[in-house]
Amino acid sequence: MQVVWALDSVTLVNPPEEPLPDHLLEILYSCDQYATVQLDCVVCFDTGIISTILLKQWNCIPGDSEIKTLKLILPDWLVYQADGIVPDPQWVLSCILRASVQYSGFDDTKSSSVAQDVATLQLKPPFSRPVKRHKLCFTWSTRMLQLTQHFLKKQCPLEQETVHLLSSVYASTGESFGITKTLHSYKSELLEYLRVKSISFPWCMLSIWVFVTRYCQQNMCGVFYHIDTHNNYATPTVFLTNSGQLHVQISGVSEESSAFLSPFKVPLSEWCQLSVMLHGRTVTLSMVCIDKEQRTVHSIERELSHILMLDDTDGYFVIGGGKYIRGIEGYFGPLVYYRNRISPHSTTEVVIPDVIKSVNLTGWLQSCQEFSLEMNLKISGYSLKAKQSTDSESCSDDFHKWMLKDNLPSESQCEVWEATVPHRRYVAKLAKLFAFKHRGRRVSLPAVGRALYSLSINKLGRASSTEVVIRILPLLLQAGCLGDSRALHMSSVLYSTELRVTKQPNKAWLLALLAAQKDDRLALLHLGHLHHQGLHGVPADPDVAYAYYANIAKQTTLDRHNPSPQQTFTEAIYLNNEATLKFQTNEDHHLFQWLRLQARKGAAEAEQAIARMLFWGQQGVSPNIQKAVRHYERGAVKLEDPLSMYDYGIVLLQGHGVEKNIPKAITFLKKAMDQGFVPAMNALAWYYEQFEQDYEQAVQLWEKADLLENADAALNLGVLYSQGLYPGHPADQYMAYKYYLKSANRGHIRGAIQIADIWNTGIPPLINRRPSDAVLWVKWAAEHNGYLGSILRQALNSYLKSDMISSLLYYMMAAELGYAAAQFNVAYLCEQNSGGFLDPVFATRCMWRYYNLTIQSQDPDTYALIKMGDLWYEGQTDGQKDLFSAAWMYKLAAQRNEPQGWYNLGLLIEEGYRLPLFVLIELGLSELYMADNTVLLSALYKRCRDTEDTDSYLPCSLALFKVYVQLFQKDYSAAIKYSITIAVVAAPPIFLFILGVLRRRVLSPN
Repeated sequence: MQVVWALDSVTLVNPPEEPLPDHLLEILYSCDQYATVQLDCVVCFDTGIISTILLKQWNCIPGDSEIKTLKLILPDWLVYQADGIVPDPQWVLSCILRASVQYSGFDDTKSSSVAQDVATLQLKPPFSRPVKRHKLCFTWSTRMLQLTQHFLKKQCPLEQETVHLLSSVYASTGESFGITKTLHSYKSELLEYLRVKSISFPWCMLSIWVFVTRYCQQNMCGVFYHIDTHNNYATPTVFLTNSGQLHVQISGVSEESSAFLSPFKVPLSEWCQLSVMLHGRTVTLSMVCIDKEQRTVHSIERELSHILMLDDTDGYFVIGGGKYIRGIEGYFGPLVYYRNRISPHSTTEVVIPDVIKSVNLTGWLQSCQEFSLEMNLKISGYSLKAKQSTDSESCSDDFHKWMLKDNLPSESQCEVWEATVPHRRYVAKLAKLFAFKHRGRRVSLPAVGRALYSLSINKLGRASSTEVVIRILPLLLQAGCLGDSRALHMSSVLYSTELRVTKQPNKAWLLALLAAQKDDRLALLHLGHLHHQGLHGVPADPDVAYAYYANIAKQTTLDRHNPSPQQTFTEAIYLNNEATLKFQTNEDHHLFQWLRLQARKGAAEAEQAIARMLFWGQQGVSPNIQKAVRHYERGAVKLEDPLSMYDYGIVLLQGHGVEKNIPKAITFLKKAMDQGFVPAMNALAWYYEQFEQDYEQAVQLWEKADLLENADAALNLGVLYSQGLYPGHPADQYMAYKYYLKSANRGHIRGAIQIADIWNTGIPPLINRRPSDAVLWVKWAAEHNGYLGSILRQALNSYLKSDMISSLLYYMMAAELGYAAAQFNVAYLCEQNSGGFLDPVFATRCMWRYYNLTIQSQDPDTYALIKMGDLWYEGQTDGQKDLFSAAWMYKLAAQRNEPQGWYNLGLLIEEGYRLPLFVLIELGLSELYMADNTVLLSALYKRCRDTEDTDSYLPCSLALFKVYVQLFQKDYSAAIKYSITIAVVAAPPIFLFILGVLRRRVLSPN
């Protein structure tokens, strides 16, 4: 008899890289005993469900290795496109082939895998897959059902002819910023045929809701206009004049155009619906204004002498301001464009849209108007009293008697206008103080509002609990009514965050709109974030988000050229980063004094650091441009440091903190360039272009700097190409675009704004419009604004002073703008809850919300990923754990080589949780999916140990050692038990034998 020995093994010899039809798969296998070889397809869906599909199974006879060739037949929905017979592909995250050798158990029902091999298949997108050629005939009923569904999908509903270009409320500041919209051709052949046919005979209507707060400061400002691909105004174009009339412009064939003015005016501070109806050569302009219960209707009709042209897919539309004209000052409501049709509703049926009612702008303004009248009356009365006192007595006697009057008994006579309700006593006292301080001279309401806001901040800084929010909110609302936009923004944040205030999303939105309309930068960022993400019931709209972000982004570049004490350099500082916090300083801090000492000893780096801190207000140092210039000068003159020479040359060139001196600036810039400092090369080129108009010399320097990856040089070359100033080349917008893109990718704010501006409108036919990408660029640029940096600095300073309430509120103000570092810090403060200053329930909700917002940023902090994983693991308020989401968070942290992520994944496995296959695939551990838990644990803990974090080495090593011990106990448990048994049996005789030997040795001398 011959005994054949073989090993249990199986290998996929030629697995495909992706699911293929009828692939000939070779499998090499062998077994030690009679067994079964099985081929499976393991599929993981986005729902977390894992499905195992049996593909083939055959017997294995002990002996030499064999190769089996079989046709790999996978499910059609993994290989082909959906076509009616092949079902729609499920959302599959991962797919692997698994071949295994299995032995049956004693009851022939259970089997154990003794050898296996896996191969990962890369899935193609559904529409990139081949179409299956079916070898069968459709039944008549199936074919009819398919055709019915096909026609139902292709049919265009009536609503597609009604386009909602704006479905919310937009605050227009009266500047060159607005909402850009584009329309596309119909998918329906019938509707597209009708649209093309009506280009020269339009049949459409435009409905616009507007709320004008002030008439144009120029001749005209934009309401709604159409720009064609040649950058000309097209049909329809509606402007508002400085007298309040509407200017309507219509274009025709052969560049003919007509325009007319409305005989009526748009009233101020009323919601009005403007309608422009085009019917052939007839243009009808109507206006319906609604003030409380009163309705005013105006209309005018004009017959044009030329053919009217309207191709709504040509170019783009603008709501408000743009690159060619400023927008109105006020607000836009819903804007509806009826394509190829006219609204059936008449002017008598016009009602205010629900979104306008929910915001209740008119209600707020009416209340503020009444409040302002009351305050004006008080100020006038107190001013009259102050003037009378001044005329009759000297200043010292007046002050003495004023102090005595404050101590008069309550029965003293008061004027009617001096009566004040309790919640307005502070503003009344401020009005009285201002009136007597100015000795009867005029006191403005905005000045009282600013003082009231300062009083609120002072109360906040002295508070010991969050109850102060309830007390300062009325003061903030009153200050906002009196024109302080900072108070409006802070109130909006409080109504959004539920910090001791009932959440009111509509009220928060209203206050943000009011502040943004006053051009408050933080409010603009807030609204841009709301429309970008679609938060608090505000509809997501990238075009509206872009309009807000572009406003503050373009002002950021202007703010940087005009630095002020109200601005601070924006720094993303995370409160869990102790190393960064140690470097926060001020003029009296030992770190700043040490830098000053090093600078005096001739250390150029210290001189640079001090000058940078003072100029931009970095690392906790208050901005002081004059002092910064002195340090620039010292580094440039005494140390001849190229960076200091460049900075000093720039401030001399622009006159920042020092008298402008161009010849001296050029001298230092040339010295810096001679030492190879590339930015100085760019600055000299700018001088040649701006002052000498020597474009050839400027281009030569810029081209050289561009080759050295200078962002400013790429931007300036783009400007030259855009304006047609590049020597020997006509204007070339595409070349300008390429240079702008290089500049933006190198981190230049103006380059980012320019590239976003191009992506917002496109350059037909070279560059398509990309509004979603444009939003990301202007958002990034806007987040460099110095006013945001100032709020972040106030938050950090409060934290360093252990003023947690102020720090939390300031960070919340920045977090509601979508700034990731601030969102993290809010969650961190709520997690730490130092001294229990927050209610535990609020602190938990705060952690959930802001850590969740943090991980949605482009580059989330790994600490936030770990904390979100912990929160999912611990369960929500109902106590339900979500281990799948927890594993996903830990996986994201592990992918960024965070040791805590690897460690926590191991803990989940130790608790009995099986990691999904797609998680292991993304971690590069798919081959361990079917392995024993100890093998997977050892792989995870090894990666945890081998990270660059030295603090994690010991705990990860101990966890790995524990796994090795468990593995040793498992593999050698039988031998250990046998050894212990022998030791127990043999121990007594051995003990007696040793005892006897010892006794003999003790008794041997006798």
